[in-house]
Amino acid sequence: MNAPNLPLRVLIVDDEAPARRRLRDVLADCTDALAVDIVGEADNGLAALTLVQQQPVDAVLLDIRMPGMDGLECATHLNHLAAPPAIIFSTAYDAYACQAFDLNAVDYLLKPVRADRLVRALSRAHRLNSTTLDRLREMHPKARTHLSVNEKGRIVLIPVADILYLKAELKYVTVRTAAREFLIEESLTRLESEFGEVFLRIHRNCLVASARIREIGKLPGEDDGHFLRLDGLEERLPVSRRQYSALREKIRAF
Repeated sequence: MNAPNLPLRVLIVDDEAPARRRLRDVLADCTDALAVDIVGEADNGLAALTLVQQQPVDAVLLDIRMPGMDGLECATHLNHLAAPPAIIFSTAYDAYACQAFDLNAVDYLLKPVRADRLVRALSRAHRLNSTTLDRLREMHPKARTHLSVNEKGRIVLIPVADILYLKAELKYVTVRTAAREFLIEESLTRLESEFGEVFLRIHRNCLVASARIREIGKLPGEDDGHFLRLDGLEERLPVSRRQYSALREKIRAF
């Protein structure tokens, strides 16, 4: 957070321009109670991630429901920063959403936002840990549009649509795109649960993008050995005997 007596640097994130204007006006009404500096606005999660990495931000007023990358996913990626900003979610009334925030001690604002409530939220704004964000995402299941890693202090986003395979190796998962590999600290089982509609398990430690499968064959000299190849990758990936029959059936269904 910012140093004492300095204005709180706030980023406003909402896909609706009237909602952003409303927050600006309400923040202006709060100046007697709390010094605030609005450092920018964003109308989507991707733009918010860019802005936070371009300048210091103490707190993000983050809309939950946005097209593409929603507020929960954006907060998850922001949390990969070495010094992530505090997060205050904003939402139109949704009893289920509010219950989730209450249960996890996460601050949120109901639209239309009131000045006194905003001051209270900003005064106690805090960073969210990854466990809290995971619980919120479980209560509001929506597959992410991107995975992310922190490289040299910056967030690198990996579009899920570009991923060829996910392979578990020790405590990491290798994320392979046509361009390069990334290492992330996530569970392969959890990734399968989240992205099961686009990835298929071919081995106990590997998921592949079903739309990228171009060839399935037998390994030479091995009666029960099978492999597959993916578009954009010459590497042959082993397919376990247990997964082979199920994989053939699933591919026919696509």
